[in-house]
Amino acid sequence: MLNSVRRGLAAAFLTVLPLTTTTPAHAAETVSLSDAVAALPVADESREGYTRDAFRHWNTGDDPVDGCSTRNEVLLDEAVEPPTVGPRCRLAGGSWWSYYDQVRVTSASGLDIDHMVPLAEAWDSGASAWSAQRREAYANDQGALASLVAVTARSNRSKADQDPAQWLPPAAGVHCRYVAEWVGTKLRWTLSADEAEIAALVEVAAGCPEQTVTYEPVP
Repeated sequence: MLNSVRRGLAAAFLTVLPLTTTTPAHAAETVSLSDAVAALPVADESREGYTRDAFRHWNTGDDPVDGCSTRNEVLLDEAVEPPTVGPRCRLAGGSWWSYYDQVRVTSASGLDIDHMVPLAEAWDSGASAWSAQRREAYANDQGALASLVAVTARSNRSKADQDPAQWLPPAAGVHCRYVAEWVGTKLRWTLSADEAEIAALVEVAAGCPEQTVTYEPVP
């Protein structure tokens, strides 16, 4: 699993690690946030045919023998203070930092694992044409630090399936990071953005001249 210290570095820039795969990984790319936004393909979105069940999650995670689902592996990776792991990967104690709303959480039950680009948004942006296997890989992606994020249930449910034209984290100081992680995730999975989304991303990026995005495309 990814080291929790490395998770903390994402506040300054988006770092992406390769998926474990037999297919040769594409080289990682680093660009400014503005250039990353400009690299997004622009297309209309369609939710026709969407069902959350089209994305199988949570599966057995990166380590299929540790008894933990992807959800709990992410919780273990992101813990500021590691929880105790009991039978069937039951987590007790520990603490987490929900960066969306700058809240410290001391119970795993108070956290949701947010898909940085929500499943419905991914469907709208190109995942509707993917195989079931690729959608499962997307829904359980631990190969990039920002793909799955442990945050308060309240902030995750406030976000729901909205894109940055409709929702940004309540903590204004993390907007540069959040938009970088959103754009990096879309570029990683070759997802498109609609015109309203692009306009919102451009607006935020204009206020983040030092922000970079490092992403590694999934083959």
